[in-house]
Amino acid sequence: MDRRQLLLGSAGLGALASLGLPEAEAAARAVEGDAFPMPAPKTALMPRLPDGDPTRTRIERGWRFYQGDVLPAPLKDHDDTYGSVKAGNARGAAARDFDDSEWAEVRLPHDWASFQPFEQTANVSQGYRKRGIGWYRRRLTLDPADHGKTIELHLDGVATNATVWVNGSVVAHSWSGYASILIDMTPFARFGDEDNVIAIRVDAEAMEGWWYEGAGLYRHAWLVRRGPVSIVTDGVHCDPRKTETGWNVPVTVTAGNIERAPVAVAVEAELLDPSGKRVAFATTAGSVPVLDRAELAMTLSLANPKLWSVETPTLYTVHTRLLRDGKLIDERRTPIGFRTVRFDADKGLFVNDHPVKLKGVCIHQDHAGTGVAQYDALLGWRLERLKAMGCNAIRMSHNAPTAELLDWCDRMGFLVMDENRHFNPAPDYLAQLSWMVRRDRNHPSVILWSVFNEEPMQGTEAGIEMVRRMEAAVRKLDDSRPVTSAMNGSFYNPQNVSSVVDVMGFNYYQGEYDKWHALNPTRPSTSSEDTSAFETRGAFASDPAKHVITSYDDEAAPWGNTHRKAWQLIAAREFIAGGFVWTGFDYHGEPTPYEWPTASSFFGIMDLCGFPKTAFGIHSAAWIDDAPVVWLAPHWTWPGKEGQSIKVFVASNAESVTLLLNGKAIGTQKVDRLQGNEWQLPYAPGRLEAQALRGGKVVARMVHETVGKPVALRLTPARTVMAGDDEDVQPITIDAVDAKGRHVPTANLMTHFSVEGAAIIGVGNGDPNSHEPEKGNARSLFNGLAQILVQAGTGRGKITVKASAEGLKPALLTIDRADIAPRAQVGVTPPLMVLGDWRRSGLVADKPRPGLVPDNNSWAFLRSAMPTPAEPQPGWRVYNNRLTPWKRIATGGGTLRFASVGGRAELWVDGKKLAEKTDAAPAPLEAAFPAGSGQRTVELIVQALAGQASGLLGKVTLTPR
Repeated sequence: MDRRQLLLGSAGLGALASLGLPEAEAAARAVEGDAFPMPAPKTALMPRLPDGDPTRTRIERGWRFYQGDVLPAPLKDHDDTYGSVKAGNARGAAARDFDDSEWAEVRLPHDWASFQPFEQTANVSQGYRKRGIGWYRRRLTLDPADHGKTIELHLDGVATNATVWVNGSVVAHSWSGYASILIDMTPFARFGDEDNVIAIRVDAEAMEGWWYEGAGLYRHAWLVRRGPVSIVTDGVHCDPRKTETGWNVPVTVTAGNIERAPVAVAVEAELLDPSGKRVAFATTAGSVPVLDRAELAMTLSLANPKLWSVETPTLYTVHTRLLRDGKLIDERRTPIGFRTVRFDADKGLFVNDHPVKLKGVCIHQDHAGTGVAQYDALLGWRLERLKAMGCNAIRMSHNAPTAELLDWCDRMGFLVMDENRHFNPAPDYLAQLSWMVRRDRNHPSVILWSVFNEEPMQGTEAGIEMVRRMEAAVRKLDDSRPVTSAMNGSFYNPQNVSSVVDVMGFNYYQGEYDKWHALNPTRPSTSSEDTSAFETRGAFASDPAKHVITSYDDEAAPWGNTHRKAWQLIAAREFIAGGFVWTGFDYHGEPTPYEWPTASSFFGIMDLCGFPKTAFGIHSAAWIDDAPVVWLAPHWTWPGKEGQSIKVFVASNAESVTLLLNGKAIGTQKVDRLQGNEWQLPYAPGRLEAQALRGGKVVARMVHETVGKPVALRLTPARTVMAGDDEDVQPITIDAVDAKGRHVPTANLMTHFSVEGAAIIGVGNGDPNSHEPEKGNARSLFNGLAQILVQAGTGRGKITVKASAEGLKPALLTIDRADIAPRAQVGVTPPLMVLGDWRRSGLVADKPRPGLVPDNNSWAFLRSAMPTPAEPQPGWRVYNNRLTPWKRIATGGGTLRFASVGGRAELWVDGKKLAEKTDAAPAPLEAAFPAGSGQRTVELIVQALAGQASGLLGKVTLTPR
C-alpha cells in the first residue's frame, strides 16, 4: 500500500509533517492547518497496463460519429428491393458508400451521453440525460500481407444495444453494453486498395440498469490480426491449483484454424516468476481441424511459489507459444497469482488459509466529466483512492467490468465479486455469462462469480432452475471459484436460490444475518451489498428543500444503515465474510432520496470526483490496521455561528483521541473505532485539532483552522508527471486558498481554466445537484473543490494548466510530460468516396451504346480493382455504377479517378460522355464530375483485346474539387 496516499487521504498533510514520517519532507512544504483533503502529488508515472496479446492493436482514432438515427431512403422498385436483401448491400448509414464526411470525428473511448445537458424530461434513473440513437463509422485499410490471416474486431463495450456491419453485411447484434462484441471479420475483409467500412448503430434508448449507463463505444476497441492457425480470443486458461505437494498450473490453450486442411501444432508453456525467470516448462502437441478449434492441455508445476494476497499481490506470468513446424506462429502472456480462496460457514473468508474480512465497496463505471468512458489511468487512480482508505474488495455492480479494471485489481491487491448483468439462461444471455467467465477466469483478484442482483424470481422454483443452468455454465469454464447471488429477500421461501449457490449474498437485510445462519449453519454467507447511507460532501447540516444531506453519517435509506452501523453489524459476525458498501463513489443517475434537480447519487464514500466525504474517514478508521488514522469533521470556518453549539466528530483507529480548541484540551475519549467519537462545543474561531494516541503518545493528528476569505486559486495534480503517449489521464484538483495559503472549504465560485500540452476531457465538482456542463473549460467550486481531467499529448514536454476566478489570484501548474512512446494504433483512413461495387455486362462484339440498365441475372457483380480475366476473343463490356454523390461533391462537383483501366474506354456520366481512353494498355482515367444531387449513373464502356485482362484494374474514387 502506498503509505503517502494512505495517510494523506485520511489524516491530511499536516499530520505527516508533525509526525516526522518519511513523507514529511513533501508534507512540510504544505501550510500548517491547510486541511486540503486530497493526497500530495505522486512523483512517478502511473504504470501502463501491459497487453499480453501481441495480435491486438487499438483502433480508437478516426471514428466518425453522428448523434441521431439515419433512416435509409424508401426502396424505389423491384431491383432496389432485390438488391437490398443481399449480403454486402446494407443501406443508409450502414452502406459502404454512405457520406459520413461531415460527421464529427471522435476518438474512443466515447460516451456521447456525457456531453448532453440535464433535462427534466429525460429518464430520471439515467441521470436526466437523453441518450437516444447514435451511429459510428470507420474506414479501415488492411495490408495485402494480412490476406489469409484471421481478422477480428473487438468492441469491449457499446452502450447499449448495437448492430454492426462490415462492408455492408451485418456481422453482429449485441444486447448488452457490458459484454464485449467479438467479430470475425475474416470472410468480409478486403485488402490493399479496397478499403473496409465498419458501421455501428447504437441504440442507447435501451436500458439494462437503473443507473447512468452512458451511450456509445465507451470502452476500448481492437483490431486483431492473427495467422490462419492461432490462439483464439481468451484462448488460454491457466488458473493455479494447490496440491498436497505444491502447486500446479493446468494450462489449456485453444487454437483455431481457418486453412483448408488440418494443421499439426505444438504448444509450449513456460512459467515466469516476477523477475521474468523461467521456473517451470511444459509442452504438448496436437492437430487443429479445419474451421474448428482444438484444446491442447499441459500442466506446469512449482513447489513453493510466492503467494498473491491483498497485502502482496505477487504476479507470475504464463507465456504460451504456438508453433508450427517448429516456428512460432502465435503467443500470449497471461498474468496469474498463486492463492487459495475458501469460504467457511462459521469463520468467513480465508485467502491462503488466513482469515480475511471483505472490506468492500460496490462501484459503477462512471466518473465526473467523463461519464462511463473508460480510461486506464483514471481507473487505476480510482482504485488508489479506495486502497487509501483500507478497502480490499470490489463488487462489480451490476455487470462485467472493463478488462483493464481487473488488471489493476490483480496488481493492486483487490478481491473481486465479478457480476453478471442479466438473470437469464436463454442462449443469448448465457453466452454473455460464459464470455465473462472465459475472459476473467485467470485473474487472481476474482474470487466470486455473482449470477444476479436483486431479482424478483429469487424465491421461486423458476429462479432456482435458472440459477442451476447459469451455475452449470460457470462450472463448465471454471470449477475453482464459488458462485453467489445478491439476494434482497425471499431467502426463507421454501424454494429460493440460496439453496443452490455456494455463498449466500445478503443485499441489506442485516437484521436477518443471525436467523439465516442458524437455519443454514453449513452454508457460507457474506454481505453482497450494504449501507446505502447519504452524504453531501462538505455539508454538515441537512436542508431537504435544497437537497443537501449532512455528512455526519446520520441519514440512510429505509432499507439500509449508516456507514458505522452497517459495518458494525458485519464486523461483529465472524461468519459473515465481509461487506460491500453501496457505494465507493457517487454515480450519475438513480438520484436518491431526491429527484430533479438532483441528478446523481448521495451514496458514495467519495463523491463523483473521488473527493472524500466523512465516510472516507469512518472507513479508514475501521479498515486500516497497519497505520494510524484520525479524521476530524467538520471544517472550522463558520462565520456568524460564534457561540453556537457544533457537533465535532472524530474517527480513529488509535487507543484514544484528544480534542483541542485553540490549544486547550476539550477532552480525551477512548476510541470507538466503529462508531467514532463526538463532542458538542460552542464555536469559537481558531484551531481545532484531533490527536490520536497510542500508549499515551500522539501517533496522528488532524487540524482544521478557521480560514479567511479566498484570495487565490490552487491546482494540485494526482501526479507531477504524465506519459507523453496521447493516452495517459489524470485528475487535477482546483481549490481556493486564503491569504495564508490554507484551503477554503466554503468556497463556491466559478473557475475558468486552460491547458496546453494536454486536452481537457471532463470537469466536475461532486455536487449532485449541479447542472453545469461536464465538458469545457469552466466549473464552479463546490464546497471548496472542483476537478479537471486531462489527457496528455505526445512526446517530451510540459503540460501547463492555468486557472482563474474573478477577484482571485490565478493559479499556474506545470506538469512534466515524459517521452513515452504511444501505444500502437490502427492507422486512420481518411474519408474518401470509393466506387467499389459495380455491375458488368456480358461480352459483346459490337460497341454498346450508353444507357443500358443492368438486370439481376445477366450482369455480373464485381468490385473495383478486380480485373476482368483475359478472353480468347476481343469485345466490349459495360461497367455500371449507380451512386449518390457525397454532399460536397453534389454541391460543387468533383473529380472521378480510375487508378487503372485495362482496354480502350469511354467514360459516361448520366448519359454524357466525359472522357475517353484510346490506348488499350493499362492506364489511369480521370474526368471532372459535374455537380448534381440524387442518384447518378457512371458507365465505363471498355473494349477488351483478346488475351488481355481488362476493365477495372484499380481503385475508383470520387473526390471533391
